[in-house]
Amino acid sequence: MGFSEIDSDAISTYCENFNEEGSRNFGDITKIESLPQHDFMTAGVPCQSWSIAGKNLGFDDDRGQLWNDALYLLNKVRPKAFIFENVKGLSDPRNQDALNYILGRIKDAGYYAKPYLLNAFDYGVPQHRIRIYIIGFRDKKFADNFSLPMPSEFKVRLRDVLDNGSVPKGQLFDSATSRWSLSMNIKGMNDYFLFNDIRDGQTTIHSWDILDTTERQKEICLMILRNRRKRIYGKLDGNPLSLENLQSLDESVTQGEVDELVEKGILRPEEYLFRKQSCSKALDEDEWVVLNSSKGNTLNVDDLKTDRNLKIKKVNVLKTLDSLVKKGAVKCVETRYDFKNSKISTGLFGVNRIFLPSSNIYPTLVASDTNDFITSTEIDADNIEDFRKDFLDKVYKTHNFRKITKAEACRIQGFPDNYLLPSTRPRWMKLIGNSVAVPVINKLANAVVATGVFD
Repeated sequence: MGFSEIDSDAISTYCENFNEEGSRNFGDITKIESLPQHDFMTAGVPCQSWSIAGKNLGFDDDRGQLWNDALYLLNKVRPKAFIFENVKGLSDPRNQDALNYILGRIKDAGYYAKPYLLNAFDYGVPQHRIRIYIIGFRDKKFADNFSLPMPSEFKVRLRDVLDNGSVPKGQLFDSATSRWSLSMNIKGMNDYFLFNDIRDGQTTIHSWDILDTTERQKEICLMILRNRRKRIYGKLDGNPLSLENLQSLDESVTQGEVDELVEKGILRPEEYLFRKQSCSKALDEDEWVVLNSSKGNTLNVDDLKTDRNLKIKKVNVLKTLDSLVKKGAVKCVETRYDFKNSKISTGLFGVNRIFLPSSNIYPTLVASDTNDFITSTEIDADNIEDFRKDFLDKVYKTHNFRKITKAEACRIQGFPDNYLLPSTRPRWMKLIGNSVAVPVINKLANAVVATGVFD
């Protein structure tokens, strides 16, 4: 048995928990020329190149190239079977060519393989964690014998794994009262509240719900929220709107009203459209690349942010534009306005989501941790207005919520409570978030063994 890892915490944690010698680590996969002969290979290369949380650069990202190293070793060692794991994004249409390339390399190596999308929630943990698993065999008859393990009949729910949970383990999950992504109660209302200014929903809390705002200010905020994703305003998933844009929707909106929302910290001004100017000052490489990426005499931010060439070159668009303005190479000719809090995962005021104790499922654990919290306070109301009010009064305003503990994170990912991990939260959360859901891999490995490939 051996492994390839470069992260010091991951190495020491693995060796400590499984009583392995550090010499079992083959080190940096990019420097491995060969491996000892073995029958079963598992691999999970870094996911950022394919994740929606990254820049979606795929093989244009150095981390995406690690797939080639894994495939090289597969072809070099030629084990009887393998399991490769990666994020769901690898199976998305935008990455279809990359997935086809990987499957093609595997086929060229003489393997019979198929990709599968599985959610960890179906296999014994209360976590929404969809991953792609590529499972392959050197011999076709074993590939034909392989079948996916059946999902667990009894689903573990979030409250089953929380400290001081009040519900016995193994409760039957009622799919009729919950949706695929997260969770709803029996009255059809979400079992969690989302703190966000760029999405809307019955249990979404906006900054204008928390801060002292007038009804008129709430109307303007909702108008921006409901229009910022329309394609007429730009190419991005969410686009800033100019005063002229707002007045085309409601001609009574004034600059003063927009400025008040900026002062409250709900909106922020963004320099959006720039016109080229004659400039005698020397420009660096990034500035020239940005300046020459425009069509005509103007530059707009959404064109630059979606320019793949700039992503590959890792050009910081906003920083470079600011530098060009200071050198007089471009001049801002249009300012637009967007919500100050415009990142979904960041949430508002340090809170992204708060999950009620009745929730069936928790979101995907990630290495960077999240601003997700849980509360032990039960909320019961017959209508959404009272549901929201009770939540704000009994949970949010009283700060009656907390982050999950180390032991809870272990259970959500399928590790035992006593699994040895580093002491500080950023370090143990990085390891747990980067890990696979243990029950999924356990059942997949057993399914591979059940084909008789190792007999």
